[in-house]
Amino acid sequence: MKTSLYHHHHHHHHLIIINIIIIIIIINITLVGGKKTSIEECLTTIVVVIEVVATVLVAAAVVVLVVVVVLVIVVVVVVVVVVVVVVVVVVVVVVVVVVVVVVVVPVVVT
Repeated sequence: MKTSLYHHHHHHHHLIIINIIIIIIIINITLVGGKKTSIEECLTTIVVVIEVVATVLVAAAVVVLVVVVVLVIVVVVVVVVVVVVVVVVVVVVVVVVVVVVVVVVPVVVT
């Protein structure tokens, strides 16, 4: 149920965006039409609107890419830190064991 609701909401949001674009185009055509100019100018206006939308989409895509890259870097850094910590812990444990074996065992034996 939750999933379908989310999907519906997302779809609805998409429709709103499309409606806004259509309204903008209609307004532009109405304005241009009001001035009794050619269809060419209407088309130019539509092209400009499309270009603006495309630019916004590209900007959104770039932002998403940057976020993904940052997330990947963060994950890599976290993994590296974890590995380093594990290695350090292992080394410390090994050193402690070796020291105990070398120092304590002879003392206990003798």
